[in-house]
Amino acid sequence: MKKTKTTLPYYTEINDFLASIPWPGRTTNPDFYCLRLRRLDQDVQVYRPPFKRSFYFFALFFNSGKIEVNYGDQTIHDPDSYLVFHSPNLVYSFAHNNNLEGYVIYFKPECFSFFKPDFHQQFPLFDVLHTNLFKFDHATFKQLVSHFEAVFNAYERSAKAQHIEARIQLLGLLYHLEDFASEKKKEIPRATTQQILLRKFIQLIDNHYINKRTVQEYADMLSVTANYLSQSVKSVSGKNALTFIAERLAAEARSLIQYTDFEVAEIAYQLNFSDPANFGKFFKKQVGLAPSEFRKQRK
Repeated sequence: MKKTKTTLPYYTEINDFLASIPWPGRTTNPDFYCLRLRRLDQDVQVYRPPFKRSFYFFALFFNSGKIEVNYGDQTIHDPDSYLVFHSPNLVYSFAHNNNLEGYVIYFKPECFSFFKPDFHQQFPLFDVLHTNLFKFDHATFKQLVSHFEAVFNAYERSAKAQHIEARIQLLGLLYHLEDFASEKKKEIPRATTQQILLRKFIQLIDNHYINKRTVQEYADMLSVTANYLSQSVKSVSGKNALTFIAERLAAEARSLIQYTDFEVAEIAYQLNFSDPANFGKFFKKQVGLAPSEFRKQRK
């Protein structure tokens, strides 16, 4: 198979993205869409290989079954409920099944053309570097439901071309969620300098793992030396910096092999390996099985 240059899918329109996932519904407002996520009748495993989109996404989910949910480098097992926030232009992938229910909101910056302050400064939940995810119990989920319902009810009864009331309600919801997240963060002990560096390193890996494979490249982006980055990562996590890069790449490789029908060679080139043989060696070293054996076992 001849190597071809692969580029990540990039969705600039909400409806184009919706058409790529197995959920019904489209938006008549190109800048704003509220989706009530309900269980589908059939057993569907949803997986999206890495992609980018130009608009915002956030959601409140609860789980009605036993599942593993993957968002980029974050994996949660059998969550009761959680919030997830995703900014435009990040590399993103996800996997879950149809046991998730809840509220999903997509919007473009144009949705808040009437809102003057800098959006990212006002709402840091939408981090330009990584996905924000908050896991909590069902009691907390029920506390948040009324705030989401206010947005969705306004969206469903307002003029489809404008949704002015719903957009104002959405702004109020985002302010409420910022307060909610601030309270959650107070429960987390203050991080050390090295812990903060590790977190930034992992965030950068999640957005650049397809094209950047060396510690030096990440050290340059973090404005530290490669030696200092390696020592800090090892000190905090007990793992080598290169291990984090390899594990993120291997996680995406496993998902592509398990959830898609792409040929192994196509996956190798999609993940920016020079050839399928090098990808096969990398995968077997990380997973313990050849790609074809792993696929056969998972199928």
